[in-house]
Amino acid sequence: MIYRFTLISDEVDQFRREIQIDPDATFLDLYKAIFNSVNYQPAEMASFFICDEDWEHREEISLNEKDINPEEDSWIMDETELTEFFEDEQQRMVLQFDYPHERFFFIELSEIITGKDIKKAKCTRTEGDAPSQFFTEEKEATKTTSIDVDESFYGDQDYDSLEIEGFENLDEL
Repeated sequence: MIYRFTLISDEVDQFRREIQIDPDATFLDLYKAIFNSVNYQPAEMASFFICDEDWEHREEISLNEKDINPEEDSWIMDETELTEFFEDEQQRMVLQFDYPHERFFFIELSEIITGKDIKKAKCTRTEGDAPSQFFTEEKEATKTTSIDVDESFYGDQDYDSLEIEGFENLDEL
C-alpha cells in the first residue's frame, strides 16, 4: 500500500508537491521527504498537526520531545507511524515549519494506492517554487521627500506667515 500526500502553501499560489510514502513510515520520514522536495535545510523545530475537515488542529506530532503535561498524550515524529493517524483518503494535517512566524504547508492524504509498495518516500509531482524557508519582511526603502515650503506652498505669492490667527506673536517667544 502507498499513501499519496498532496501539499500546498497559502503563500505561493502555484506551489504543489505530491509525496508517495509507505503507510508504515514515520512522520519523520514524511518530514524529510517534504523538506527534500522543497530544498529546505532541517529545522530545529517543526510539527505536524492532525486536522479536521476545517483545518482545525487536533493532535500534534513534534520533531522533538516537548516538556508538556505528562497526563496528555504526546507524539514524536521518529516514533510515530503514519498509520497511527491516517487510514482514510481526504484526511488532513499541516506541517508547521517556521515557528516564530507560524507558517504551514497544508497536507491532505489524497490517495491510498493498494496493491503496490514503496520502500522509500519520494516526491512524485512538483509544481511551482516553494515559499522561502525563513520569513523575511520586505523592507520598503524609506523615501525622503523634501518639500519646498515657501509662500507658493500655500497658493498665494503674497502669503505672510504672521497673518495666521493665533500665530502673530511667534517671533516674540
